[in-house]
Amino acid sequence: MIRVVVADDQALVRSGFAVLLRSAEDIEVVGEAADGREAVDLATRHRPDVVLMDIRMPEVDGLEAARCITGDERTATVRVLILTTFDLDEYVFEALRAGASGFLLKDTLPDDLLRAVRVVAAGDALLAPTVTRRLIEQFVEQPAAQPTEPHPGLALLTDREREILAAVARGLSNAEIAEELFMSHATAKTHVSRVLTKLEARDRAQLVVLAYEAGVVRPGAG
Repeated sequence: MIRVVVADDQALVRSGFAVLLRSAEDIEVVGEAADGREAVDLATRHRPDVVLMDIRMPEVDGLEAARCITGDERTATVRVLILTTFDLDEYVFEALRAGASGFLLKDTLPDDLLRAVRVVAAGDALLAPTVTRRLIEQFVEQPAAQPTEPHPGLALLTDREREILAAVARGLSNAEIAEELFMSHATAKTHVSRVLTKLEARDRAQLVVLAYEAGVVRPGAG
């Protein structure tokens, strides 16, 4: 059973998501929060698999709440799925940096939302790769206030693993990576797991951020 907390400051929207999630046999809603502070409290109390988090909320917004949840040892295994109204919300990239596992548009179809929660809970793939790529490319192109140091784990990657990292950053699934790099699906999955381990990344969303920040892939390429 996938355990979920829903966080949104609009009661009607929050209730609607909760009702939809409860309609799935494999998903249980263990809490509802009206702001980021409540979301953090519920995540700490219930240790859900996924927090479905609105990005713009009073008191503590979704960005800060995501940072608190992913940065706390007690909730380190909780995955945050950001909800946003716009596919180029200026805060989404920072949410991924803060440890969120992906994001979802609020106008997503019901079946896609359920599928997204399952995907994030499993940690298998980055959500909406084409939209995520567009967003990341837009904001990586802007000069950062403070340049980030390259991740030390990058030096540990083999040439093949750097190819895998670049493919993940382009939004390719394991099956697509296998086809592009002429390897089996199992081998592609193993390579992705090794890259995650070497870079100490929570999931593929974090790999995308690391790849763009390190220049493994360039905005607008591929």
